[in-house]
Amino acid sequence: MIDPWASSSLDYDKLINKFGIKKFSDILGKINDPMLLMKRGVIFGHRDFDKIIPYVNQEKQKDFAVVSGMMPSGKMHIGHKMVVDQLKWYQEKGGNLSLPIADMESYGARGMGFEEAKEIAINEYLANYIALGLDLTKDNVLVYLQSQHTLLKDLAFELSKKTNFNEMKSIYGFTPSTSISHLYVPLVQVADILLPQIAEYGGPKNVVVPVGADQDPHIKLTRDLSDKFKSQFGFIPPSSTYHRFLTGITGGKMSSSKPKTAIFLNDTPEEAEKKVKTAKTGGRESLEEQKKLGGCPDHCVIYELLVYHLIDSDEELKKIYNDCKSGTLLCGECKAKTAELMKKFYEDLADKKEESLEIAKTLL
Repeated sequence: MIDPWASSSLDYDKLINKFGIKKFSDILGKINDPMLLMKRGVIFGHRDFDKIIPYVNQEKQKDFAVVSGMMPSGKMHIGHKMVVDQLKWYQEKGGNLSLPIADMESYGARGMGFEEAKEIAINEYLANYIALGLDLTKDNVLVYLQSQHTLLKDLAFELSKKTNFNEMKSIYGFTPSTSISHLYVPLVQVADILLPQIAEYGGPKNVVVPVGADQDPHIKLTRDLSDKFKSQFGFIPPSSTYHRFLTGITGGKMSSSKPKTAIFLNDTPEEAEKKVKTAKTGGRESLEEQKKLGGCPDHCVIYELLVYHLIDSDEELKKIYNDCKSGTLLCGECKAKTAELMKKFYEDLADKKEESLEIAKTLL
């Protein structure tokens, strides 16, 4: 069982072999203009993404939707940028964006008050989404608080009719001591995913949900309920993609709840630079051994930062990888370059923050 509220690391191969998630690499060649995260294997798996390919290839002119929720319970870190990058790519491909702010989930599962959740959503998430280049002012972008969306809450209540405690227990591990609010919020998330298909938003359409692999329980529940309510609403089971987690600077998963692991998007350029310089590398125990045996970029936080966020050129990235493996490029030099790139990225981000925050305040 996968726990969507836990922070444990995941075995990606096991997810593919045991839980029915398909390899994204098997369909990559069918996509005309795949984004870097797809080409580099950061997006590693999918459910039914084949149905979305004609839309992103712009072979079908019908509407399709992309749903990506925000959990307003903590700070946004550099790992979250990969979600924004995906949304930007889908927006360029003509997708309608539906961006629920999960304040009901943060209340039910994490005890966060609604007003505090709203402030975090504006200052941490929406402001950074805009600063990172996502246009949230377009007509085909829907941003909303779960607690303030009547149609969403009505849909969640209807969906609850065909869900029972035993099913929720088998998916999420709920116990008799689980609060009713915590038990209910997965149904609100299902409603978030299915919302673009109700009549008020144009009726049934293909939907894709880009998520971390820990969110797959929500996807499976949504696909099950979409089938149960197909005769009533005409729902099409949503597609999904799964991305790897960015490793924290101390190793393990980068997490907002563990500040020492994360580079936060509201850090100053100097703080981001300093954190990169302290990050775990894939180097050997000694300089002599490094030169002789080479480094281990596949187990290096610094190299991951370059892959996920800081280098667009595949050729440049390949050279860094090979130079590291051969021992030509040493950790100190690579880390210094990465820290410089990160500082520049954060300087550019800081320049956009004031304007992006003002826009964010108008969205809720």
